[in-house]
Amino acid sequence: MSAANPVAYISEVGAVNEATWKELVLDCDIPVLVDFWAPWCGPCRMIAPLVDELAKLYAGRVRCLKRNTDESPNKATEYGIRSIPTVLILKKGEKKDAIVGAVSKATLVATVEKYLDR
Repeated sequence: MSAANPVAYISEVGAVNEATWKELVLDCDIPVLVDFWAPWCGPCRMIAPLVDELAKLYAGRVRCLKRNTDESPNKATEYGIRSIPTVLILKKGEKKDAIVGAVSKATLVATVEKYLDR
């Protein structure tokens, strides 16, 4: 991680949109978890607290972000997301994994762990 990328150390889930996607996701030095969600989506509200927990658990090791698909649907289309919630894991700007639906914290943790630098 570089000093030029201080957002990587934040332990809270941030929002990402079209304007910030390149900086926050593609150019990030650490793995990035992006939760694609919408306010009307019940299952999205179910996993939101889990994503918040992961942000704290992996602070400085994984950047956790949320993307509202109603406000900016282009990235969801670009990454082939057809249902929400979908959690993408990206590393060095490349999509590594996708988790669809309201899953357990254990499932999210196991997926994130696969992409951590040791």
